[in-house]
Amino acid sequence: MPVTRVGASGPMPGPYRDPRGFPMINVDTLPSGLAVATEAMADARSVCIGFWVGTGSRDEPDRRAGASHVLEHLLFKGTDDRSPSDIAEAVDEVGGDFNAFTTKEYTSFYIRLLAEHLDLGLDILSDIMWRPALRQDDLDAERSVILDEILMHADEPADQAAEQSSAILFPGHPLGRDVLGTESSIGAMTAVQIREFFEHHYRPGNMVAAVAGDLDHDVVLAGLDRRASGPSGGHRPERRPPGGSVTPLAVTRRPTEQAQVILGMRSVDRFDGRRYALAVLNHVLGGGLSSRLFQEIRERRGLAYSVWSERLAYHDGGAVSIGLGTAPEHVDEVLGIVVAALAELGADGITDRELAIARGNLRAEMLLAAEDSGARMSRIGTSLLLHGEVLAVDEVLARVEAVTLADVAGVAAELAAAPRTLSVVGPFDADDFDAGALGLG
Repeated sequence: MPVTRVGASGPMPGPYRDPRGFPMINVDTLPSGLAVATEAMADARSVCIGFWVGTGSRDEPDRRAGASHVLEHLLFKGTDDRSPSDIAEAVDEVGGDFNAFTTKEYTSFYIRLLAEHLDLGLDILSDIMWRPALRQDDLDAERSVILDEILMHADEPADQAAEQSSAILFPGHPLGRDVLGTESSIGAMTAVQIREFFEHHYRPGNMVAAVAGDLDHDVVLAGLDRRASGPSGGHRPERRPPGGSVTPLAVTRRPTEQAQVILGMRSVDRFDGRRYALAVLNHVLGGGLSSRLFQEIRERRGLAYSVWSERLAYHDGGAVSIGLGTAPEHVDEVLGIVVAALAELGADGITDRELAIARGNLRAEMLLAAEDSGARMSRIGTSLLLHGEVLAVDEVLARVEAVTLADVAGVAAELAAAPRTLSVVGPFDADDFDAGALGLG
């Protein structure tokens, strides 16, 4: 079985290890074009297998919005040889965990089970990835489930605020569209259309297989190659980058007891070298218990139960969002605190102590996750799919450790000056907010 070992910028010398000599990561490409990454865990008793497809909701035409999520559901409906109950019984019998999820830029299917059942996991995942039934009857049955999922999210104010925030951060662009699609697009979808979408996007050249746990790389590679079927090749979808403008304000009036508020700013994409400094800044801003916003809003003033910030990084764009739920009478005060915190960070950067805390938190977060085969599979799978390489954990940690106060000050100044959006769900109207005072737009 000929394979090609590749890295981000060409051939690699072979298996490589982190500086401690453990664990071992291998990256290869099968003749079909499928990229494969494995990570051996010496003390694991489990193995986690994942298929990562480089297509998500942003890659759908408007009239097919939600197709990736529909496929996520339908692949669990079985193949010509395996019914849904056959799959469920086989996984249950060995105590496995079998699931999937869809994002704006990729879709993932994975199974975690004891290492002794590796062949079963490869059998089931390979079968549904290469030979799904995609029957009209299954689509009709699952359509109701997906429509209920859309309604469930619409009933949740926090979810509605998040979806609304994406729409105004990336107006008129698929990145601003809900992953689930719309009631009309899901209602009109046919099995023929889903089959066409599958055959175009679910090709080896647009996919990565990742496996972590108690494994032998060559055994995994041979197992995947032996189970491959269907056309080879394929390529990543062509993407239109988002424009630079945002929609400053979106308010949905609902008679809720708590207002959901999200302040958003456009930021760097996933390839930008400043992403490590931005990760540090995000932790200082609202990403941890010691963060400025959590300490001021939650601990000192008691204005909200939950306060958070997050960094979103896409292929050709990104954003930082700050969110919270608070009593309607506290919204003005809370927004004032957030705006002041952004201004202070933009002017003065962060302290030595905050840099040390953020570095330590990011380091521990990565190392603690590395104790789980599922988390390791996810890391190597997304790394290879989205970046074209898999860095050793210590290399990632070294990049975080190399972030300086000046690096963080630079991204803080850019974030403070970036156009802002405000998404609100609660008992308000748009004219209740002063766009100028909040720096919106």
